[in-house]
Amino acid sequence: MELVVPSLELKSAFFDFFEDYAANDIGNIESYLLEKEDFSSYIQSLTDESNGINLREGYVPCSHFWLINVNQSILGVVRIRHNINNEFLALEAGHIGYDIAPSFRRNGYGTSILKLALTKAKELGLNRVLLIADEDNVASRKIIESNGGKFENIIMGKVFPDPSARYWVCC
Repeated sequence: MELVVPSLELKSAFFDFFEDYAANDIGNIESYLLEKEDFSSYIQSLTDESNGINLREGYVPCSHFWLINVNQSILGVVRIRHNINNEFLALEAGHIGYDIAPSFRRNGYGTSILKLALTKAKELGLNRVLLIADEDNVASRKIIESNGGKFENIIMGKVFPDPSARYWVCC
């Protein structure tokens, strides 16, 4: 397994990733809908975001990676924000967010993707990162804790109204 930068060469693998969400986690597919419609523009937007180019209001530079296996299947995606210099990111989103494809969940890939992401965060110059999980998402909280996460507190956000657990992790 490794983290790779999203590329046009992995279009078929991305579509398989998308179909996995469509079949097994339709409630969380919306963040991938536009990407499937215009894949080359999607890849360009991820590259731009990594380089801090053409950022939407409230966005910060953010590097994107795909966790792939030896078969070139996309097992998950991870986003590493280069900073959390706005209220929403500092309170509710944190530095790192990741998704594991529904068919690959509960196999340790969440722990692996976060471990690899922490290495990438260090390469980006981050020494400590904020991770946030829904308070009742025991699986995500265990992933964070198994990667050295130190619990800070539970907060009620403005954008996400459910209680969230905040953790800090050294890279």
